[in-house]
Amino acid sequence: MVREEVKNGSLLIAEPFMLDPNFKRAAVLLCEHSAEGSIGFILNKPLGMRIDELIEDFPEFDSEVFFGGPVQTDTIHYIHSVGDLLEESVKLTDGVYWGGDFEKLKFLISSQLILPQDIRFFLGYSGWSEGQLADEIVYGSWVLAEMYANYVFKSRPDQLWQQAMYNKGNAYTVIARMPENYSAN
Repeated sequence: MVREEVKNGSLLIAEPFMLDPNFKRAAVLLCEHSAEGSIGFILNKPLGMRIDELIEDFPEFDSEVFFGGPVQTDTIHYIHSVGDLLEESVKLTDGVYWGGDFEKLKFLISSQLILPQDIRFFLGYSGWSEGQLADEIVYGSWVLAEMYANYVFKSRPDQLWQQAMYNKGNAYTVIARMPENYSAN
């Protein structure tokens, strides 16, 4: 069996029995992973509010905000597909970038050079201290998967966990079919 490497741009899929309500059936894009710790964003937990409702001087923009994780929930972060337009962006994988110049972002949105389907905003982030994520993976809390841009920009958030688990293949296709409330069966 080939063991996948945890790296920037990896996708973490919560195992189906995870009890932590922050991460139940979560799909997390790992943006920074090093010996000092890791940072990522939960891709499939929409908050039901728009970014222009959250930030006072933000241009009108019909883009929903997602719960990125339980750390620093007073901060805004973003993942996008326009790294060639936005300076200071960090490439995570093909077609997926993290961050960039915020003032330039607002200008590009006002100029309609960035559209809602090009970007996803997050309130807070998911964080792990030194060695914590590696321990959680060994323990079986997370399934490591390949990240695809479609997971962020095309997939329905309510189906992303199942889709990513199914795409892993083998036994994961069976896990993907498990009902969320398995105890009710």
